[in-house]
Formats: sequence, structure tokens, C-alpha cells
Amino acid sequence: MKADKKSVERLLKTARGQLDGILKMVEEDRYCVDISNQIMATQSLLGKVNREVLKAHMQCCVKEAVESEDREKKMDEMLEVLEKLLK
Repeated sequence: MKADKKSVERLLKTARGQLDGILKMVEEDRYCVDISNQIMATQSLLGKVNREVLKAHMQCCVKEAVESEDREKKMDEMLEVLEKLLK
């Protein structure tokens, strides 16, 4: 992985903490809208992590592949990721 590993780890640990908090909210039968807001915050954080990882991938791995024989495979791979993101 070419992204800043410490940053990615920190963000993922934060998301894990948010998920633990959401589970506790569910167990405590908290207000649905509050739970939903926390779920959306966690989704947003995970989206940020994913963008960081994919940005680093584009700047390094895909750039290198475009300059080599591996460009078709990497471009197809990125198109698959983009299709998943746009669903």
C-alpha cells in the first residue's frame, strides 16, 4: 500500500471505535435517528480512508502501470473500483 500507513491506520481505528459506539447505542435501544447519524458519520470516515488509499494507488501503482506493459490490467482494475463506488 502506497498511502500514508499511519494516517490510514488512525482513520480505520477511529471508524472501528465509531462502530463499537453504534453497537452500544443499539444495545441500549437509543433513538433511531441518533444511531443513523452515527452510521452516516462512520460511512463518511470510511469513504475518506478509501479516497486516500485510491489516490495513492493512482499516483503510484497506476502511474507506473501506464508507463509499462501492465496498463490495460490496471486501467480495468480501476474501472471496476469506480463502478463499485458509483453504485
